[in-house]
Amino acid sequence: MSLIECKNLNRYFGSGENRVHVLKNVSLSVEKGDFVAIIGQSGSGKSTLMNILGCLDTPTSGSYTIDGVETAAMNPDELAALRRSRFGFIFQRYNLLGSLTAKDNVALPAVYVGMAGKERNERAQKLLADLGLSGKEGNKPSELSGGQQQRVSIARALMNGGEIIFADEPTGALDTASGKNVMEIIHRLHRQGHTVIMVTHDPSIAANANRVIEIRDGEIISDTSKTEKIARSDVKSTQEQSSWSFYFDQFVEAFKMSVHAIVAHKMRSLLTMLGIIIGIASVVSVVALGNGSQEKILADINAMGTNTISIFPGKGFGDRRSARIKTLTIDDALTIAKQSYVDSATPQTSTSKTLTYRNTDLRAVLYGVGEQYFDVRGLKLERGRLFDESEVHSDAQVVVIDKNTQNKLFGDTDPLGKVVLFKKRPLTVIGIMADEKNNFGGSDSLMLWSPYTTVMHQITGESHTNSIVVKIKDNIDSQVAEKGLTQLLTARHGTEDFFMRNSDSIKQTVESATGTMKLLISCIAMISLVVGGIGVMNIMLVSVTERTKEIGVRMAIGARRGNILQQFLIEAVLICLIGGLIGVALSGLIGAVFSYLVEDFPMSFSTFSIVGAVVCSSIIGVAFGFMPANRAAKLNPIDALAQD
Repeated sequence: MSLIECKNLNRYFGSGENRVHVLKNVSLSVEKGDFVAIIGQSGSGKSTLMNILGCLDTPTSGSYTIDGVETAAMNPDELAALRRSRFGFIFQRYNLLGSLTAKDNVALPAVYVGMAGKERNERAQKLLADLGLSGKEGNKPSELSGGQQQRVSIARALMNGGEIIFADEPTGALDTASGKNVMEIIHRLHRQGHTVIMVTHDPSIAANANRVIEIRDGEIISDTSKTEKIARSDVKSTQEQSSWSFYFDQFVEAFKMSVHAIVAHKMRSLLTMLGIIIGIASVVSVVALGNGSQEKILADINAMGTNTISIFPGKGFGDRRSARIKTLTIDDALTIAKQSYVDSATPQTSTSKTLTYRNTDLRAVLYGVGEQYFDVRGLKLERGRLFDESEVHSDAQVVVIDKNTQNKLFGDTDPLGKVVLFKKRPLTVIGIMADEKNNFGGSDSLMLWSPYTTVMHQITGESHTNSIVVKIKDNIDSQVAEKGLTQLLTARHGTEDFFMRNSDSIKQTVESATGTMKLLISCIAMISLVVGGIGVMNIMLVSVTERTKEIGVRMAIGARRGNILQQFLIEAVLICLIGGLIGVALSGLIGAVFSYLVEDFPMSFSTFSIVGAVVCSSIIGVAFGFMPANRAAKLNPIDALAQD
C-alpha cells in the first residue's frame, strides 16, 4: 500500500460565473522514501495540489488517503495532528515568525506535540548545528540571510521527524549558491529516508528528484521515474504526549507566546489597555470615595454618641407645640436608667444667655447634663476635669467650656479655675473640651456644660428637661430598646407626647444612602469598563487580521484550533489584567493626591473593590477576547498563509 494515494481529486475556486476548475481528476500515489518533483508553469495547479497533499487545503471532490486513512473524514484538529506529527514544510518565503529566535522557530512544532522544553531545545540546537547554523540560534529572522532563513525552515520541518517533507519552490527566493546548498540538504534528507514532495517551475531543479510529475491546466500530463526501486525508509515521527504535564506545558507556551506578542507591539497593547485602565481606576476610586464619605459621616455621627437614643418632647422635629410640652422630667431619666437594657441615661436641658468674663460679654449656650453625658456623646476632654456624680447631686457651680469659648473669652489666659458669669450666676471653669471636627453644629457656637441640677435649680428654674440621652448596652439591639422606651414613657405619661432619634437608625439611613450613591456611580463607571472591553475586542480583531499569516504558519506546523484560541484568549486576558492592575495603581495614586489636598476626608480603599476590579478586568478579557480568538482559531490554514 502506498504512503499517499489520491484518486480523482478536483478543486474548484470561486462560485457562479467566477467558478474556476483548478485541479481536474488528479490521481497519483507516492511510495514511502520517494523523492517526487511536481513541475508546471504558474497557474497550472501544482501548488494547489501540494497544499491538498499537505492537508493545508481540502479537495472539492475525490479521495486522498495517508497510509489508507481517508483525510476527508478528518476534522481540523485531526488534520493538524497529521501536519505536526508526519509532515514538514519548507516554504518559498520561509514563513518564519519574526518575533522568535531561530531556535524558537525550529522548536515551535515540538511545542504542539508536547515535547519537554529541555528536550526540544536540545533537538532544535542540534538540527541548527547539523545545517551549519551554530552560533545563530539566538538570531531573529531579520538578522539572517535568505539561505540561512531557509535552513532554519528546513530544521523546523525536521523538528518532529519530518516523515514527509513538502518543499514549495525551496530555492525560488535564493541566489544560485544558496539554492545549491538547500538542494544538497534536501538530497541528504532523501538519502536519510525522508519522503520528499517538491513543487517547482524550474526543470533543472526538478531533475534532482527521482520522480517528476508534470501538471498543466490542472491535469497530470506526464509522470516519469528514474528508478522504480525505492530504498527502505526508517524515518519515524515524534509521538504525541497526553499527560497532565502536556496540557500544562501547552498553557505555559501559549502564555509565553502571548507575552511575546504583547511586548512586540507595546504601543498598541498600551492603547488597548487604556480603556480598561480608566474604567478600573474609575470604579476603584469611586468606591473608595464613597467609602471615605461614608466613614466620615458615620464618624461625625459617632461623635454625637454611639448606640444612643435621644428623647425629645413633641411629635417630631419642627413641631411648634413641642415648647409647650413639659412632661420629660428627671424622674423619667432615673427610671429609664434602671432598665436592664440601658447602660446610662442623662437628662439634658439648655438655655442661651449672656456669658460674662471681666468686661467681655458674649452670647453662649449652657447645657445642663449628667456626669455620663460626655462618655455617651463621645466628647473628649483636652485639659482640666469633668464634673462627677457628687457635683451633680450638690448643684455644684462648675462649668466645662469648649475651645471657642476659651479662644473668644480668655484669649491666651489659662481659663482653668477662673469664674465666669452666666445670666449673672458665677460658674468656675474646671475643664476644656477638645475641638470637635464634625459637620454637625455651628463651629462658631460658644458651648458650656454644667450639672443639670445647677442649670435647672439656679439658672432656668425649670423642673422639666429639654431631652434625655440614653446609652443602650452594646449587646442590645437599639431598635428593640427604642420600642421598650416608647412603651415605658407612654405608660408614665399616659400618651405618646415625645419622639426619639436613634443614632443607629441615622447610621443605617446614611449607610443606605451612601451605598445607593456608590452603586449608582459605580454603574456609571462600569460603562467605561464595557467601553474598554469593546476596545479590547476591536484591537484583538485588528491583531488577528494583522497576524493572519502568523496564524497560518502555526497551523501549518501543527497548531490545533484550541492552541490558537488559547493563545489569543490569554493575550486578551493578559492585556485586561495588566490594564486592571495599572488601573488599581492609578486609583492608589489618585487617592494619595486626594489625601494630600483634602486632609480631613481620605479615600478609603477596600480589598473587595480592588480584588473585584482585577477579577472584573479578567472576565472582560475572556468575554470580549473570545470572539477574536475564536475567529483566529477557525481560519483556514491555506487562506491564512496566503495573507501578506
